[in-house]
Amino acid sequence: MNDDSRLAETPSTDPATVFAALADIVYKGSTADEVYTAICVAATLLVPGCDHASLMLVNRGQPVTVAATDQVARTVDDIERATGEGPCLDAIESEAAQIETDFLQPSQWPALARGVVTRTPVRGAMGFRLMLDQKKVGALNLFSNTPGAFDSSTADHAIMLTAFAAVTVSAIISGEEANTLRRGLESNREIGKAIGLLMAMHDVTDDQAFEMLRKTSQDMNVKIAALATSVVEAHKRSLH
Repeated sequence: MNDDSRLAETPSTDPATVFAALADIVYKGSTADEVYTAICVAATLLVPGCDHASLMLVNRGQPVTVAATDQVARTVDDIERATGEGPCLDAIESEAAQIETDFLQPSQWPALARGVVTRTPVRGAMGFRLMLDQKKVGALNLFSNTPGAFDSSTADHAIMLTAFAAVTVSAIISGEEANTLRRGLESNREIGKAIGLLMAMHDVTDDQAFEMLRKTSQDMNVKIAALATSVVEAHKRSLH
């Protein structure tokens, strides 16, 4: 059984459980392709209504699908590139989450909507930008077969995963080999997980969650990574 299968069979969709499974895959020395695919699989577990997901990264100015849960997600990405429009492409350029609630209704991306409805079961989509050193490097793309499944509250769930994905993708793009992630980014792993947990518990943005960690770290005179670890451990204890 491969890593992605193990993640897909995670018995609970509790965010902490999924993040723990994802972190094990990401930091145990998996290849970049395996890591990217695991992030996509995690999206279907973490985000209500998400049936398919893909990860686009910009390569020489062009958005390339580097991983997907299935062919459906890849097809939607292909249609976006062919039509030159869509929430995934717009997400790369915009800080705000891009949401299409129902491709069967009048859409801000009409050419994409026609192709998606004709060629796939997808009826809703969301796109979230990934940044690296203030540069737009790609987007995490989520798709639902259910009209109306995606909205602003659903997007909040996806933002948790986007924060985690940004840490991981940034490390790989920066030149870190996947098999060195555990050793070199252990603190980032805990920070990413803690940010996700704080966002979920306090209904705040990733920036606000990081600021909460930073301020508490200063007040307690401890390193952010150490504090992040304590946040994650406290959450684990609360589950038992």
